[in-house]
Amino acid sequence: MKIKVNGGSLFCAESGNPSGLPILFLHGFPFDHRMWRSQIEATTRLYRAIAYDIRGHGASEVGDGQYMIEGHVEDLVGLMDHLEIGRAVVVGLSMGGYISLRALEKHPQRFIAAVLCDTRSESDSNEGKLKRYAGIELVRKAGSAGFAESFVGGLFAPGNLKSHVREKEEIRKTIENTSPLSIAGTLIALAARTDTTPSLQSIKVPTLIMVGEFDQLTPPAASEAMHERIPGSQLHIVPAAAHMSNLENPEFFNERLLQFLKMVADMEAHKTAGS
Repeated sequence: MKIKVNGGSLFCAESGNPSGLPILFLHGFPFDHRMWRSQIEATTRLYRAIAYDIRGHGASEVGDGQYMIEGHVEDLVGLMDHLEIGRAVVVGLSMGGYISLRALEKHPQRFIAAVLCDTRSESDSNEGKLKRYAGIELVRKAGSAGFAESFVGGLFAPGNLKSHVREKEEIRKTIENTSPLSIAGTLIALAARTDTTPSLQSIKVPTLIMVGEFDQLTPPAASEAMHERIPGSQLHIVPAAAHMSNLENPEFFNERLLQFLKMVADMEAHKTAGS
């Protein structure tokens, strides 16, 4: 369904138990909500699973292409307001993790728990900013298809490029179908994002961190650093996976996710029973 949020139209897919714990899935760049297909299937029996296309991606409106992580955070909160969700579990991978971290910093009262996947709290280094610029130049010259060709190979562990052909091709097609304006605008937003590291110690909700053991874009060291700073957080290294850990090893990923969600749901039920 399409939802009007902050002057734009966002595509949102909802399934599962309407009265269950609400789980919000935020995809990475430059993908869409379909990357969470396995996780949505795994959670719908017990929980209210909601996955949406971040502005400029998938079936959501591209608009003027002038994005900031701050705006994506306000889209997330606006979507929650529209769906009448007071508090939710947020699950974000890569860019979705950046949005989640800033949302936890800015609107902590809106979240029950957080799952941070293949992401990091630090802002881009100078080298990282220049790589984003190179990506903008590439998409200007070669379009979305050219960007996809250069980008997709670094998302999967080398051993998975042949064993996960379907997943790789789905991601490639998703990138190819993403507007060049959106890709360029989002690269600027990623380069300009704030450093949320100082706020990690203030995260008071249960937090699960997962990262592929071969992730080179947001390496395990970045997740370990977050784990050290977020009180009581859990960290799992996803074996045989790189940046797309939820696609490359869904069995491991989903098992840890479901364990965490059960713990959070039990805690919420206990609070309700005691009030």
